Amino acid sequence: MNDWLEAARAGFASLEVDDSLRQQALGYLQQWLTQPEFAPYVPQLQWLIENGRWSLLLDSFYQVLPFGTGGRRGAVGIGPNRMNLWTLGASVQGHCDYLHQRFPDVRPLQVVLAYDVRRFEDRRGVYNPQLPNPVLHLSSRDFCHYAAGVYAANGIHVHILPPDSPRYMATPELSFTIRHLRAHGGLNMTASHNPPDDNGSKFYNEAGAQPVPPEDQIMSECVEQVRVIRHMPWEEAVRQGKVHFLDDGPHRAYIALCRKQSLIPPPRFDEIRVVFTPLHGCGTFCAGEVLEAQGFRPIPVPEQMTPDGQFPNVTKTPNPEVPECLDRAEAVAREHAADLVIATDPDADRLGGLASTRPEGGPPYHFLTGQEIAALLTWFKLEQLASREALPNAPIVITTLVTTGLITRIGQHFGAQVINDLLVGFKYHADVLARLESTGQYGDVRGSLEDFVIATEESHGVLVTPEIRDKDSAGAALLLAEAALDQKRRQSTLPALLAELHRRFGYFRNELRNIALTGVEGKQQMQRMMDQLRRSPPARIAGWNVSRFEDLLDEQGRLGPYQGDTDRAARNFLVFLLQGDRGMTGKICLRPSGTEPKAKAYFEVSTPPCPPELSETEWAAWQRQADEASATLADHFLRLALGHIGLTP
Repeated sequence: MNDWLEAARAGFASLEVDDSLRQQALGYLQQWLTQPEFAPYVPQLQWLIENGRWSLLLDSFYQVLPFGTGGRRGAVGIGPNRMNLWTLGASVQGHCDYLHQRFPDVRPLQVVLAYDVRRFEDRRGVYNPQLPNPVLHLSSRDFCHYAAGVYAANGIHVHILPPDSPRYMATPELSFTIRHLRAHGGLNMTASHNPPDDNGSKFYNEAGAQPVPPEDQIMSECVEQVRVIRHMPWEEAVRQGKVHFLDDGPHRAYIALCRKQSLIPPPRFDEIRVVFTPLHGCGTFCAGEVLEAQGFRPIPVPEQMTPDGQFPNVTKTPNPEVPECLDRAEAVAREHAADLVIATDPDADRLGGLASTRPEGGPPYHFLTGQEIAALLTWFKLEQLASREALPNAPIVITTLVTTGLITRIGQHFGAQVINDLLVGFKYHADVLARLESTGQYGDVRGSLEDFVIATEESHGVLVTPEIRDKDSAGAALLLAEAALDQKRRQSTLPALLAELHRRFGYFRNELRNIALTGVEGKQQMQRMMDQLRRSPPARIAGWNVSRFEDLLDEQGRLGPYQGDTDRAARNFLVFLLQGDRGMTGKICLRPSGTEPKAKAYFEVSTPPCPPELSETEWAAWQRQADEASATLADHFLRLALGHIGLTP
């Protein structure tokens, strides 16, 4: 093995990275080449060394895959910085230790496990297909069965779907089921909308939410302290009675809860035509069922209905944030002159879609962004509740720093308390609900769960009931279909409603630009870029004055001292507020992604409401001006940010 290690040492020396990272990678590589538990991986590792795959090897071994945002997510593969049974096992063992610490007197502890449709087939062609490969063909279900063996070996009982179940449990249903069974936590094996070769583990607390600081820090430390993974085979865990197979009870209760969120009478036969696609994921078993049960008779996209973790009939990526992935759904919509297309992502917590621009249905179709869905559903629910005098006394609307400001203006119009400064991640929405439930307040907001109306985020996430504590495509799909139905009954459309909201509350142009910085080198570049911007924030960007700069890492700022490393990582976030002409305002937010090798830059330009004396032509020109200003801001800011690390957009 010394020859392999020396070859790797020489290979790593050719890479322009800190020597500490080279040494860390060599240390982990030595363990995987020499320790018996990693023996099945050795043939592939030797092949990678022989072929000089130094960047890949360094990236696979320079660290243990970070445990952040409630779990681990990344490419399936060989090494501590990849998703495999070892990195999952260490995470689950840490979760077991955390649960025993959190509930010291409870026996037996109970967890709920769910999994998506993924299966690793090495689509990227990283490994030698002629050699044994322990990660090849690993499915999310396989990962979950291995996790069940770790929980069982630690005395924790597992609730999971039967191995022969044709059904999958979506992320929001997992959240609901944890609460429904009064379990102490949960695990979801999913990489959401990531590429097919990725996978991940998301851990949930007893409230059915992902933990927030400081609890996520405590759990992360438990994971880091793992030295031995206790495990028993799946068959033995089942034989000992520590694995309990779920019946249909929790699922029926979840579907019933989603249907209770209905706001208008159901459609008459063929009153509205809705196309639905799960993009080969779990959405059929939540959003699809709810739409069907509520009378919408969803029209399927035939080639995308089968659960398949390779997503074979999806263009580009199975992510309803990306318009290209809806091409087949649009073709079906055109064929049926549909009014609406609804799509869910693989773990069915997000949704997206297309809306007809004609009251009678059919093309052309308008792609609904996450920002637009958030605004439309916020308006629809508040307006419906207000019209039948059912608004809570102190209605509460929850959203994030990077979600459109249109939501704030809509909420204020209805007298709602709007929480609009949350960090990215629906666990922060769930934390607001937990605080309202336990203390009756969150910051300056006062109320209870009965006052909750809706929670949204820009990345196509919506929650419409506090009885679930993660974003939920099923409840959101029902409201989106009902909003389209309501507009059709008014001889109008969702795009027309959106245009009216802009006239009434101001036009908002929101866009996202991704800065891809991959591998260990990219991670270092990203941090240098963030540090330079926080040390020397610009006073002007593209001719706009920066009226306020906020660094969320500032412990003297509104978020106060850090609550651990996980909190610090989430707060690596810069905000620039800008002032333009004619009352236009702007906002730029920059943060590294918590789940993907890139930074995300969010841009917003907004106008005041349309003055009554302004003609349609003048109003359209004002909107074009905002669009152009947003594009210019984005171009200038990206050149500025990347210039700090010697790169160009």
